[in-house]
Amino acid sequence: MVRAIILVKSPKKLIAARLRKVSCVRDSFPTSGQFDAVAIIEVEELAKIKDIATQIQKISGVERTETMVEVQ
Repeated sequence: MVRAIILVKSPKKLIAARLRKVSCVRDSFPTSGQFDAVAIIEVEELAKIKDIATQIQKISGVERTETMVEVQ
């Protein structure tokens, strides 16, 4: 199992709730600071992370994302 955190920049107030609807998103919550929400994802293969990030980037209102993969 591969885990990652995707930081999301979006002026939309309910972006964290929208992120929870994406497959493989295990948790999502709003944040303060440079990014507006965080999505915690779990996938079977490293290559799948790109697919999930692309799905998130297609959500209306998402301006930018940054992905950090867990290192073990």
